[in-house]
Amino acid sequence: MSLSTITALSPLDGRYAPKLAALRPIMSEHGYMHRRVQVEVAWFIALSDAGFAEFKPLTTGARAYLLGLIKNFSEADSAAIKEIEKTTNHDVKAVEYWIKSKFEARPELEKAAEFVHFACTSEDINNTSHALQLRSGRDQVVLPGLDRIVLKLREMAHAFADVPMLSRTHGQTASPTTVGKEMANVVMRLQTACEKIAAVKIMGKMNGAVGNYNAHLSAWPEFDWEAFSKKVIETPEPLGLGLTFQPYSIQIEPHDYMAELFDAVARANTILIDLSRDIWGYVSLGYFKQRLKAGEIGSSTMPHKVNPIDFENAEGNLGLANALLKHLAEKLPVSRWQRDLTDSTVLRNMGVALGYAALAYTSLLTGLNKLEINEEALASDLDASWEVLAEPIQTVMRRFGVQGAYEKLKEVTRGKTVTAEALHGLIQSLEIPQAEKDRLLAMTPGSYVGKAAELARRA
Repeated sequence: MSLSTITALSPLDGRYAPKLAALRPIMSEHGYMHRRVQVEVAWFIALSDAGFAEFKPLTTGARAYLLGLIKNFSEADSAAIKEIEKTTNHDVKAVEYWIKSKFEARPELEKAAEFVHFACTSEDINNTSHALQLRSGRDQVVLPGLDRIVLKLREMAHAFADVPMLSRTHGQTASPTTVGKEMANVVMRLQTACEKIAAVKIMGKMNGAVGNYNAHLSAWPEFDWEAFSKKVIETPEPLGLGLTFQPYSIQIEPHDYMAELFDAVARANTILIDLSRDIWGYVSLGYFKQRLKAGEIGSSTMPHKVNPIDFENAEGNLGLANALLKHLAEKLPVSRWQRDLTDSTVLRNMGVALGYAALAYTSLLTGLNKLEINEEALASDLDASWEVLAEPIQTVMRRFGVQGAYEKLKEVTRGKTVTAEALHGLIQSLEIPQAEKDRLLAMTPGSYVGKAAELARRA
């Protein structure tokens, strides 16, 4: 059976493949190969500038050619490396051999070929490549996806700032809010989560087999290899990697920053699960309608249905993403002694975890863009819930020292259908200033929203 979107084992490369086009070049094995080539080339060029008599600085032409290997790296190049790997049975060595093969007929580079992968362990190349992948995945896919959701929610917060809505705490009627304020709540939570994601320092190490520069110092004992490694890692691209230097490691970079990053993304995803479930509920209550799309079918047997499928898809895929992200965060910082290989196969699933997250962001944004507010349903719900005004009435009663204010309102409202007339009768009987009575009598469930509108516009 040939591999296609129909036969793919993962829905990310099957059913949902078109929605993940932006992530695939970054987090696929091709993306991994590309970053490995980048790291090897950056290390090689830097070695030529280190001042070693045995490796003179490369000419401008040689540098341009090497940087071109990175810039023009193609799927055909990845395939060529995979072909070499069939013989080496070692993916990093295959990258080294591929680079050396590109030196043919270039005497300057052929002469220096043994400085490709010089003093490096495979993990020096792999950890920095993973770091480059994660930085690109975060900056080009994850954060932009979240930012688009924040932008849409802020737009909704401002547009619906004044639209009153009945709250439900414990599933029961509660003090009213506005639709905009509920969107603003999510905006502020998600903004904070995005800041946490963006703030994670993406780290890399290039310090040899167990983190001590053993091989490096065997070649040039007096050279400051730690400073050199830091320079390569922290110098901006393309001559460096533009990462944060990790000074202490075993054979592998400790992966603590990865755990921090994956936890941060999972926290943002949890906020979006909360949002997806709430919007699903509001659609069920009729607070929102969903714009119809010609030709779409909601149910195979019930023609009237317009299901909130985008929010359901988002919730499901966010859950899958978090399951993987949490495993990655818990597993990756743990390695037996100076190295075991359990992280290697797990790391190959970073793209799967981020893929489910990116897919969910697309579904959620699609769903948000379909929503139409149903002010009639919102107003009807509020008008049937006069009991929520028990709170302001008893609070004003307390202000003026009316004894047993809470208890009196509890007796009138708890578990009962409360009408405007009943509340107004109670208000008229209160021993409070007339101006306060008039203010309470003018209040409706729809007007009792506190600072909700102001808070919504501030988001």
